[in-house]
Amino acid sequence: MSRQWHTSEAQAARYADGSLPEADAWSLEKHLESCAGCASRVSAAVRATAAGPVLADVRSAVLASAVREVPVSRSARLLWAAGPAVRGAWSAALLVVAGAALLLGQFRGAPDVRTLLLALAPVVPVAGVALSYGPHADPLYELAASTPGGGLRLVLTRTAAVLAVSLPVLTLTGLLLPASGAPAAAAWLLPGLALTLATLALAPLTGFRTASAVTAGSWLCAVLAPSPEEMGARLARCLNGAPAQSAWAAAVALSALLLAARRTAYDRTH
Repeated sequence: MSRQWHTSEAQAARYADGSLPEADAWSLEKHLESCAGCASRVSAAVRATAAGPVLADVRSAVLASAVREVPVSRSARLLWAAGPAVRGAWSAALLVVAGAALLLGQFRGAPDVRTLLLALAPVVPVAGVALSYGPHADPLYELAASTPGGGLRLVLTRTAAVLAVSLPVLTLTGLLLPASGAPAAAAWLLPGLALTLATLALAPLTGFRTASAVTAGSWLCAVLAPSPEEMGARLARCLNGAPAQSAWAAAVALSALLLAARRTAYDRTH
């Protein structure tokens, strides 16, 4: 239909009372999508029919309901965005891990608990991220992922929530444990961040659960296999010293670049 064509008062009235032929009605409806003037003319014609008062009542009820609607606070929106990252079983499991480490640290005959904690700490945020995003974690996942605030933005919000909870809890727990020659309590932070970002970069290809299994499994194999008895020495090589920490910093930067390059992959639900 030509953009220069406009509906007449008579045609708008016939559309409003339902007497306009179906083909002409479809053509008019298509035209109304791009013509505000004709849309106003047809709207006035509809309000002039017997259905007009009913439509007016419905409109008033909708507007009144919208006015009475209690606005959602910023903190409530943030809590929803953080999602399972700050609620549910994962947070409880994190506290159990920290509490168990502190309890074991009180026994003189216990193995080096800080070493064990540092070996497990980098995979804790990875697990939190895996459990906080996806159909398994959010009943409104499909809807949320399709909104402007979904996709990578929502993933990063939940990842930040996971890190904000796990980093201080595990680092403080490590500080409260006897050193016994283990790496510093904060030595796991860069490896944990690198594994988390690598999981985010890999997730669009494999899904969050598989990606987390790959990154966390690789780390655990590196520090625990082939014999857990040598865990302390391997962990020291992975965490101690400027070369090791510089390598992890480079891994963080590389993972962040890969995630930025694949950011559009999060625009599709997966």
